[in-house]
Amino acid sequence: MKKFIQTLKNIYKIEDLRAKLIATLGFLLIYRLGAHVVLPGVDPLGLTALQEQASSGIVALINMFSGGAFGQASVFALGIMPYISASIVIQLLGMAVPYFQRLQKEGESGRKKINQLTRYLTVIITVFQSLAYITNLKYQIPGALVAHNETLFIFSAVMIMVAGTMFVMWLGEKITDKGIGNGISLLIMIGIIAKLPTSLSAEVVSRLSPGSGGILSFLVELVILFLVFVASIALVQAVRKVPVQYAKRIVGNKQYGGVRQYIPLKVNAAGVMPIIFAQALMFIPASLVSFNTETTASIGRAFSDYTGFWYNLLLAILVIVFTYFYTAIMVNPTQMAEEMKKNGGYIPGIKPGKKTVEFLDSAMSKIILPGSIFLAIITILPSFAQIAGVNNQFAMFFGGTSLLIMVGVVLDTLQQIESHLLMRRYDGLMKTGRIKGRGTAPVSV
Repeated sequence: MKKFIQTLKNIYKIEDLRAKLIATLGFLLIYRLGAHVVLPGVDPLGLTALQEQASSGIVALINMFSGGAFGQASVFALGIMPYISASIVIQLLGMAVPYFQRLQKEGESGRKKINQLTRYLTVIITVFQSLAYITNLKYQIPGALVAHNETLFIFSAVMIMVAGTMFVMWLGEKITDKGIGNGISLLIMIGIIAKLPTSLSAEVVSRLSPGSGGILSFLVELVILFLVFVASIALVQAVRKVPVQYAKRIVGNKQYGGVRQYIPLKVNAAGVMPIIFAQALMFIPASLVSFNTETTASIGRAFSDYTGFWYNLLLAILVIVFTYFYTAIMVNPTQMAEEMKKNGGYIPGIKPGKKTVEFLDSAMSKIILPGSIFLAIITILPSFAQIAGVNNQFAMFFGGTSLLIMVGVVLDTLQQIESHLLMRRYDGLMKTGRIKGRGTAPVSV
């Protein structure tokens, strides 16, 4: 406790770190206040059905990411997810379209152009998602709309929701520039944390009801949740060297302290991004259900059942695919081979150049596979928790997107704070060593 108080004093002494923390808290407060501002033309007292709809299934995830704004018909109802979806599309285009590949190689100017295109695409995606949201309000939530002019309401609501999403995106960028941590990640995390108290209280009430297992069952759930939390930390921080059959071969021509230098490769180099990417795509079926047509609704119901087989199978496959995809973006075997050559490193028995790149790519693929499968298992754990009888709101925290995002973002933010402390020759946050974050940003901005 004494060390914790001293650490807080040290943080306060560092002027720029103190300013960054205050700015971050201020921007997060603005975001949370905006989540309670209801769209003009919507009756806040008539949203009971919407809140019930947003308390289960995949829609509950949308509501969680927005910090409850989705279920309150807020101006921030769509949150940051349209921007995440736009980023996914742009990054996919960067893998296949020559124009975007050239932009990626142009350095800072190319990055600015990509960011601008991402913003334009965010507006387009937000327009379609806001129309789906308003359609759902109109046909599925009776009594929610009180506007007399329906056309004017739809137009104004779409404009407001687009402006709200762009404002949230701006807040995220400002947190990254002026605050501490990655702004987009923190906005998602604060929305998840905002739902934790109500979810926990709902589970307590559920377990204390007759025939629900009582307080003992609730304690067992907390133990399981703690174990999943520990496993999530291990997964986020997991770094392992290349497989045993390769370990003796990947060496350099230098030794430090009698120990040969190996090339560390992460089991989970992509962090939580594969889950965010996959979950963003899984929101599409929920949007199809909102349009309430026979074809789209049938497709939507098949793949939006949160505890259904097809939903979890598709989600797990997408997580594995995006783990490989995002790792390919973050870890470049060609660049790694070039750096090895520049530093005098080599792989005995492997020719420099193309052969080295192929060898590193093969080794990395073998390491990523168990990590991606483990990530997929943790992603679908909330569905199994719900099947086992856990309240649908509290089940969201048993692994899945919510827990991994919270773990990853907290570790990254604490790592940045610790870096400021260590640069000023203060003690770090942990006695047992430095905090290890994911080392990857959740969104390319």
